[in-house]
Amino acid sequence: MEKYYTNLLDKNKAWVANNLEKDPDFFNRLSQGQQPPILWIGCSDSRVPANEIIGAPPGEVFVHRNIANMVIHSDMSMLSVLDFAVNVLKVKHVIVCGHYGCGGVKAAMSNKQIGLIDNWIRHIKDVYRLNEDELNSISDENERFNRFVEVNVKEQVLDVAKTSIIQNAWSNGQEIHLHGWVYDIKDGIIEDLDVTLKNNSSLSEVYQLDL
Repeated sequence: MEKYYTNLLDKNKAWVANNLEKDPDFFNRLSQGQQPPILWIGCSDSRVPANEIIGAPPGEVFVHRNIANMVIHSDMSMLSVLDFAVNVLKVKHVIVCGHYGCGGVKAAMSNKQIGLIDNWIRHIKDVYRLNEDELNSISDENERFNRFVEVNVKEQVLDVAKTSIIQNAWSNGQEIHLHGWVYDIKDGIIEDLDVTLKNNSSLSEVYQLDL
């Protein structure tokens, strides 16, 4: 275990040396500040590293991750990241990226009690309830699981749009596009779910704030 730990520090030094060899000004430039064009809201799963799977270098992606890439209106961590990304960093794109084989989504399909995380999983179950007719009509369990991953991402994109943070930005003329993606761990390919939202009129009227 200790060897594994120290090996991480050795790998860091090698990574630094490799970047400096390619660009001596690499870290000096990063230290001057950040202006990433993307906010990534993804799953905490260790197999889905945001920068790596889209080939983005440090400085291009501002990241928030939690179990099953959820956007919960009372989650102050997520809201703080979103607010900073939109109002300070002025990101142009917010991407909610889920992935097939997501353990959190899988857990929401069962009635098994796990522990404290049950309180988080309940929010994912709410998404199932909203899409129950469609999901229950899929007889193959794996296909239903995959579709649940997709509809969960779509619902989270809508939940980003429902926030006053995004609606105020749109109302003020700020250009922000919201997207829903699903990453396939089996082949590394990202699927765009084509749920791009870019203004208040993209929302149902009941969610449109009177700004």
